[in-house]
Amino acid sequence: MGSGLTVAVYGAYGHTGRFVVAQLRDRGFVPVLSGRDAGKLKGLAASESGAEVRPASVDDPAALDRALAGAAAVINCAGPFATTAAPVIEAALRAGIPYVDVAAEIEANVDTFTHFTDRARAAGAVIVPAMAFYGGLGDLLTTAAMGDWTTADEVHVAYGLSSWHPTTGTRVAGAVSGRRRDGRRVRYRNGGLEYHHDDLPTLEWPFPEPMGPRAVIGEFTMADVVTVPSHLPVPEVRTYMTVEAAGDLSDPDTPAPAAADERGRSAQTFLVDVVVRSGGSQRRAVASGQDIYAVTAPLAVEAVDRILTGRTRTVGVASAGEIFDAPDFLRALSPHITLEPRP
Repeated sequence: MGSGLTVAVYGAYGHTGRFVVAQLRDRGFVPVLSGRDAGKLKGLAASESGAEVRPASVDDPAALDRALAGAAAVINCAGPFATTAAPVIEAALRAGIPYVDVAAEIEANVDTFTHFTDRARAAGAVIVPAMAFYGGLGDLLTTAAMGDWTTADEVHVAYGLSSWHPTTGTRVAGAVSGRRRDGRRVRYRNGGLEYHHDDLPTLEWPFPEPMGPRAVIGEFTMADVVTVPSHLPVPEVRTYMTVEAAGDLSDPDTPAPAAADERGRSAQTFLVDVVVRSGGSQRRAVASGQDIYAVTAPLAVEAVDRILTGRTRTVGVASAGEIFDAPDFLRALSPHITLEPRP
């Protein structure tokens, strides 16, 4: 448990940030609210029993230093991460504290690995990008499914979302990624990221019951193509998205998520089906739950708790599956996700 340790949340007033703040309190941490908009921070603090507010712009290193002063760790929930990740990581390195983010932006995650791996390792620092539903959960499931396999031929991560009502942050981040790709699509083949203009295929994915087979968009590429191969020697990582959810995301008129229960979660449900193949054998891990944004909070906070209590396997920039005991981490999420079969 948090035992009163202070954790800074950058982007605390955002949709995911609010879930993270609540989860930190539930786990016994003391959240410090930070971000770029002082007014929104004060509004959040009023509903959070007067939590401390520390506004900071990413282009103001001194303000970021003040925001992280005395914190045991920082969780960055503020997208687009192409803009926020590097400055907040720099501030965390100056403060000598762990950094965790919830970035789903493929290129931003690549940047973190590319620009900070050597420095973080040399400093003995811990930086965990994509510690979220996209990137983190898929990586944990893949690592758990691998078991004693040291290599595999293919990893398939199929997202069975009942719907996808994107937040404003999701839309902005998607637009930033689109500009960085010059309108191209991206996939992970032959051991590397590949940009292309090919049409995405529609196929049927055999989700386990009760969902059952569903139409999915193939090569609907998510952050798992960065996190999984960052530590597992797998030349092919493919991700899929249910047609209905992909349609929601592409429709500019799809509304933002709306609370449907007392915890503020939407009615959206998900099933993540991971299949790892090696030769003629395959292994599988499946997780299900409610609200992809809400479930990101326990993922990020569990990561911070494990880092601060020394339950890690490496230092430097590392994805969830590399730095944590994946099966044990997934079991710790049992109040928030259902595993079947249990890794």
